Amino acid sequence: MDFNDTPEEAAFRNEARTWLDANARPLAAGERPLSLADDRAEQVAKAQEWQGRKADGRWACITWPTEFGGRDATPIQNVIWKQEESRYAVPPNIFTIGQGMLGPTLMVHGTDEQKQRYLEKMLRGEEIWCQLFSEPSAGSDLAGLRTRATRDGSSGDWILDGQKIWTSGAQYCKWGMIVTRSDPDAAKHAGITYFVVDMQAPGVEIRPIRQINGATNFNEVFFSGVRVPDANRVGAVNDGWRGAITTLMNERASIGAGGAGGPTYEDLLRLAERLELNGAPAIEDSAVRERLADFYTRTKGLQYSGYRTLTAISRGQTPGPESSMSKLIGAAMRQQMAAFALELQAGCGALLDPAWSEDEAAWQTAYLGAPGGRLAGGTDEVMRNIIAERVLGLPPEQRVDKNLAFKDVPTGPQS
Repeated sequence: MDFNDTPEEAAFRNEARTWLDANARPLAAGERPLSLADDRAEQVAKAQEWQGRKADGRWACITWPTEFGGRDATPIQNVIWKQEESRYAVPPNIFTIGQGMLGPTLMVHGTDEQKQRYLEKMLRGEEIWCQLFSEPSAGSDLAGLRTRATRDGSSGDWILDGQKIWTSGAQYCKWGMIVTRSDPDAAKHAGITYFVVDMQAPGVEIRPIRQINGATNFNEVFFSGVRVPDANRVGAVNDGWRGAITTLMNERASIGAGGAGGPTYEDLLRLAERLELNGAPAIEDSAVRERLADFYTRTKGLQYSGYRTLTAISRGQTPGPESSMSKLIGAAMRQQMAAFALELQAGCGALLDPAWSEDEAAWQTAYLGAPGGRLAGGTDEVMRNIIAERVLGLPPEQRVDKNLAFKDVPTGPQS
């Protein structure tokens, strides 16, 4: 592992920092990055303004090819940019799904007309995108999706009917990219077609899902006779699985580059120093110190595993399985840290109101949101399967439905 920037990386970091100094305010000590709060319309507008300013300075989507407005930046340059931008009080990035996942999919599978129509506005944040993949019966097994796309023989348009769920940001998005079942007589991976869909089209109904922490980031989206022109098809008919795989590969990369938000180990340490337990600072209690030492050890393990990934990226190599292992360990640890913070706060740990709770309810919010972190980007079970098959070399599970026509795949309870 090499913890230092190369001369080229140091020069790029200095260039990024110089531009950020001239265009944004550094975060103060202890100040948290901005998040998408309840005043969502105002926050979205600020995020779009900041994205436009980055585009003018050529700091938007820097890994995109120059022909689409990017810089052809390397993956490690993208990591450096994200590290530097995170030190400034800038609006939350609500464009990751479009710019990190869907834009690259259009570059590979889209037509020239689609690239010209969508990519520039996506890069500048003028049009926000969402991903319409998961369904109530198709989560980890995406190929089990059932949202139908039926061709209208008279017009050539497609008619969409079905439901998607866990769609982040759908309520403020202009466009979505959706995978649909276009041929139920084909095998489950073969009868899928990929489309761009107007989220404001007749027949699209967006219902925000109220989460346990009070947030409404996710949505369920219903499609009832939604008409989509064939010009919005991405790739060939019934070949949408290739586009879906491209999107999912970019999803893993985007999530890996972003890191996890919320309070950190350092925040937990400060909480233990500030709170009292049995008439003394909590950090002086041996049991508390034991828990803190355990969290510190695991935090450092994740940190150095991350450095291994960054070192591989810096050398132009493909990262190893660290991301799957870090996701599995880190998501569970953040949940455990939040639970311990609430224990330290005793009765106050039950207070979610920022005005009455420690640290503006940061730990309460983290605790309530933690289960979602163990699902997003791959569940704990999916991560274990990846580690088992690709790290330990164990045989994959048998798939008895692999070559069946989708309409013949058993569903529901079987007698």
